[in-house]
Parts: sequence; structure tokens; C-alpha cells
Amino acid sequence: MNIVNRIRNLRDMSTVRWSVISAIALFVLITVWSSFYVVDVRESVLVTQFGRVVDTRTDAGLYFKLPFVQGVTRIDRRLREWDGEPSDLLTVDKENIEVNTWARWRVTDPLKFYEALRTDTAGLGVLDGQIDSSVKNVISVQPLMEVLRNTERRLKYTAEELEEAEAAKNIGVKEGRDRVVGEILIKAMSGTEDRYGFRIEKIGVKHFNYVRDVIPKIYERMSSERIRIANRYESEGQERAATILGEMTAELERIESEGYRDSTRIRGEADAEVIKIYADAYGKDPDFYSFDRTLKVYPVALGAGTRLVVSPDDSDLFRQLKTYSKPAITEDK
Repeated sequence: MNIVNRIRNLRDMSTVRWSVISAIALFVLITVWSSFYVVDVRESVLVTQFGRVVDTRTDAGLYFKLPFVQGVTRIDRRLREWDGEPSDLLTVDKENIEVNTWARWRVTDPLKFYEALRTDTAGLGVLDGQIDSSVKNVISVQPLMEVLRNTERRLKYTAEELEEAEAAKNIGVKEGRDRVVGEILIKAMSGTEDRYGFRIEKIGVKHFNYVRDVIPKIYERMSSERIRIANRYESEGQERAATILGEMTAELERIESEGYRDSTRIRGEADAEVIKIYADAYGKDPDFYSFDRTLKVYPVALGAGTRLVVSPDDSDLFRQLKTYSKPAITEDK
């Protein structure tokens, strides 16, 4: 009986011994495991002791720390994404547009980031406010065309039409959307690295668009503007047609005037030439000229059915008839 009890006691002591040894080994293993930490190339590690940062590691490798007393906080230092929510904003010319932005950011000072924000969630909250306020501040002082367009590509309207259609609006593009986005980036970056230890590397705009509630009104206004422009084209066309018709009428009158002048001149020259010919003929043989002219008058003056009472002895017109003698008629015997 004593032997059995002794064996049982030895077995219990052995179990206790192995339990103690296992516990000690486990404690040592945990101690050793918690005494070392690995820094990845994609992150920075802060060693904290009672909530206070005592060391910062940015180079990849295996490092030692005090077990159970010191802890590690890992901060991702890669370029990270930020996607904003669409927001409604007013431009300087009172146009309500929807703006949706995105950004890329990274932690540049892990210690400052940890002391100011502690967690990535808090950092994203600061990033939301920083970018949203920057977008609002920049868009609110820009005209709509400066936000939407990126070039001064020539619009297919005349300056007068655009002035009428877009009265009191700045329709020109000085530098365009790229400059606006650049201003947003500058404002968003202002103070973030110094205060929070992270830097905004890039900001972009997914889209600018009119707010859905006002899109029908925008289309209606665009339609009315195009109708007004079309009416202006029609009015200008009618005005131009009247101008062309007036110019054509004036040109026709000028041509007719020049034609009448030329015809009168030619007729005068012809009459002068006829007179000259008559004068030359009269100068060469006055009697024949007088005889010829008298004969030409007879058919006109003595037409069919004409009855005249004249004295052949006293009329120059019938002077030629006086010299006419009827041939004598002889009778044949």
C-alpha cells in the first residue's frame, strides 16, 4: 500500500514538474517572441512605452524591444487612395455644379502622424475636411467655363452672339481646369505635412456636372439661347440680303446710266458724222445735193391721199417740177 502511494506521489510530482517546465518554457517563448519585431519595407514602426513613443524605425529589418513593457504601432507609408463623395457647389457666376474628387496621399512623418491623429481613421477624417474645404474655396471663386473647360478652343459663335447669349458671364478660359485642380492641391496641402505628418501627393476630379435637379432648366435655357442665336442669324441674313439687293440695284442703275451715256455719245458721234458727210456732199456739188434732198422729201410730203394747194411758181419745194416737161406726143399720119 505504501509503495502504491509512493508511486502515485512520484507521478503527481512528475506531472507538476512538467507543468512548471512547460509554463516556464512557454513564458520564455512568449518573452522572446515579444522582444523582437520585424519592420516591413512598406511600413514604419513606432515603439511605445506606457503610451509614449520611445523609438521610431523606418528601415526594414529585425529589431529588439523590451517585452511586456514596450509595444509597436505600425503605420503604412505607401501611397494610399482617397475617394471623396460628390458634393454640390456654387461657382462665382452662381451655377450649381456637382464635383467629385479623388486624391493620393502618404504618411511622411510617422511620429507626427501618430501624435496628432493616432489612427488612419482619424487621418482620413482630416483628409476629408481638408480636401472638401479646399475644393469649395477654389470652385466658389471660379467662373463655370474656367472649371469645365481646359482650352481656349474657338467656339462656333460670333463674339456678339456669345455676348448676347451669356450676358454678364465670363465665358473666356484663362488657364482652364488644370489650373483650378492645381489650386485645390495647393490649398489642400497647406499645413497638412507640418501639422499631421502626411502629404497629399495628387488631387484629381472624377467629374464636374450640373446638379440633376437643375439639368432640365439648363437644357431649357440652352434651347432658348440657341433659338435666339438662330433668330439672330436669320435677321443678319435678311439684313445682308437687303444690302446685297441694294448693291445690285445700284450696280444695275450704274450700268444702265453708263449704257445710256455711251449710246448718246455714239448717237451724237454718228449724227455728227452724217452731218459732216452731208456737208461734204453739199460742198462738192450744191445743186446735186439740193436736188437729191428735194427728191427724198417728195415721197414724204406727197404721200397717198395727201391734198396740197401750193403755188409751184412760188414754192422752192416744187421748183424741180418746173423744169420737168412732158414729152411731146406725135401722131403718126
